[in-house]
Parts: sequence; C-alpha cells; structure tokens
Amino acid sequence: MTVRTTRRALVAAASLMAVALAAAACGSPQETATGGGDSNTTPVKVGLVYSQSGALASYGKQYKEGFEAGLKYATKGTNKIGDRPVEVTEVDDAGDPAKAVSAAKDLIGKGVKILAGSTASGVALQVAPIAAQNKTLFISGPAATDAVTGVNKYTFRSGRQSYQDVVTAKSFIGDAAGKKVVVFAQDSAFGKSNETAVQAVIGGAGATVSSVLAPASATEFTPFASQISSAKPDLLFVAWAGTTAPAMWQTLDQQGVLASTTVVTGLDIRASWPTFGAAGTKISFLSHFFDGAVDNDATKALKAGVPGGVLDLFHPDGFTAAQMVVRAATEGGDDVDKMVTALEGWSFDGVKGKNTVRAADHALLQPMFQAKLTGTGDQLKAELQKALTSDETAPPAVAMKG
Repeated sequence: MTVRTTRRALVAAASLMAVALAAAACGSPQETATGGGDSNTTPVKVGLVYSQSGALASYGKQYKEGFEAGLKYATKGTNKIGDRPVEVTEVDDAGDPAKAVSAAKDLIGKGVKILAGSTASGVALQVAPIAAQNKTLFISGPAATDAVTGVNKYTFRSGRQSYQDVVTAKSFIGDAAGKKVVVFAQDSAFGKSNETAVQAVIGGAGATVSSVLAPASATEFTPFASQISSAKPDLLFVAWAGTTAPAMWQTLDQQGVLASTTVVTGLDIRASWPTFGAAGTKISFLSHFFDGAVDNDATKALKAGVPGGVLDLFHPDGFTAAQMVVRAATEGGDDVDKMVTALEGWSFDGVKGKNTVRAADHALLQPMFQAKLTGTGDQLKAELQKALTSDETAPPAVAMKG
C-alpha cells in the first residue's frame, strides 16, 4: 500500500505469525519478533523524510519503492512487528535541508521515534543533529557524504558512502603505488569533493594524483581532453553532473582518451545511461548497485515489490532501511537507546549481499561492484565485471562525534 503525505498504517490483508528474532548480532532479516517484549497493538511510528520532488525526486522514488518492498520482506508480508502495525508517514523535503529539519521536528513532536530518508547529503547532515538532540533513531538513505558516518550515536545509514565509491574506482588499477591518476571534474563543490576523495583514497595508497577541472559553464571540451592525453594517466576518474555530460563524453571519445587509458566513473540511475552515447561501452563503471549485480532472496523480493520488476540504483537503500527499522523496533520496542544497541554490530543479508553495521561509527559495510555497459541507446544493459566484498570496500573507522 502506498503512503504519500498522510499517515497510514501499512498493514497487509493477511497476518502471518511472527517468528522470534535471534538475539545474536547475525541473523536473517526476514525473522521477526514480538517488538521488544511489547504485547500491545500500538503502531510503530516511522517518518520517511525524502525527496518526493526536486532535483533528486527520481532517487527518492526508488528509495520509497525499496522501503515498501523491504518492509514487506522483513515482516513476512504482515507489515507488523509482533502485533504492532508499522505506521509510516511520508514527507517531501524537496532536497531542502530547512524543510527536512522542519519535517523531522514535526514528526518527533507527534511521537515518531524512527526517522529515515535523506536523499541529499546536505539534508542528512542537518537532520542528524536533530535526531541526536531528541534521542530519535535516524537512518539516512541515499545521501553519500562520508560525514554522516560517526556523526552521532543515533545516526545510521542504509546506503553507501563516497569512500566506498572511490575505493571501488581504485580497484580497477590494483596496486596504486607508482600509478598516475587524473581527476576530470567540474570546478564546483561536487567536483572538488571528488578530487579530495581521490587524493585521499587513491593518492593515499601511493598514486600520484592530479586534476583537470573545467568551469561548470564549459561547453567545449577539446582543450581539457588534450590536457588529459598529455598527462598519460593510468586511470582517469571522471566526476560529472548536468546537461553537458553527453558533449563531454563525446569529446573524450573523439579525442582518443577512452582508448588510451582506463576511464572510470560512477554508474548512475538507468535513465542517465543514454547520455554516455557511443562512449558508454568504453567506460569502466564503479557501481553501488544495478539490476543483475546480485541474485539472492532479498533481490528477488525487491524485484517482486517494485513496479515493473526493474531494479535501479537506490532501490536497495530503501529496502535496507526497512530491514534496519524492523530490526531496531523488534529488539528495542519504543526504547531508542535499545534500538541503537540492536543495530550496532548487526550483520544481515540484504539486496547487495552481506551487510554489517560497524558498531564503532555506524558505517554500513557492504559489497560494491565493477560494471560495464553493453548495447546501444535505450537498450544499454549493465553487466557485472567484479563484486568487491564489504571488507574490501570498508572505509576507515572514525571516532563517534556525539
């Protein structure tokens, strides 16, 4: 049942018997329990604050679809935790931190003890302190900023973080020592954040990292392609956003850059794939997730729950969030500190494979993927080249800030 801007209890037509969840940190995400010992039928209130509109609305839509499928999976179709229905209130933050903070405060005031969502990084970083101040569990979603990890004891994440992207890019060149890496990006906050991440992760592993930054307004890319060719990198890491992407990729292809070195960029949502044009099949992609990357019980359940059965980049983030919500409320009831304890150190099988919530800083350790595109135009298809384990992509532990 879809819930939008009004509160509705997500209750399945048929109620299945719940099964006690194992007390150990490792367990099946489909096992359900009695809601931390509560035998009442009061709803478990969850607030989803995410982008229903705005620049990241397509990401938010995938997150919400994944959450609904994950909730059904984790509760064996009942959408209940024990005898308690899960009541989900959805609020659109439109990617605006101020709107998200207002929504979070309103939901907390109405008795919501679990918040999830945050499609945008800027939103997550503003909601996290609100959660800590009010001792409310917050499970951030697609927001990738590394700063969410370890920000406070009440904040977790159901998606990947930027470090995991960059270390996946590094995997394309193996041992980075002595290698030359060039970052090609726009001269913007987005581009510079990627430059910094590559310098820290790949440069920190021994590579020499330099950058070619283009003005965000640039429409002619031949001079930048020439700079890249002259540098003769072992790896070109491209971080690009916006409508100039097709022209940029076409120029890199025409100038021979794609044929002369390993070119890596992130694989975005399916709708963006045609923007690569003829260059698409010549690029190596780091990937958080794509349809076909994994085949397991959780993935099958997600496909069954997504309209059309076609999975996309941020469906797992919603699915995982629902698994974490069920785990937290099952073990903690309405006690948020007990919810936090239940999630810390928890390992579970999800859409991407084995996930572990690192107790020290709440990083979500998870597999990442190398991918290639095949086909042309609207018929492009992603194919798995290699799956990296959660250990291989684990970010460095950070001290919990609060």
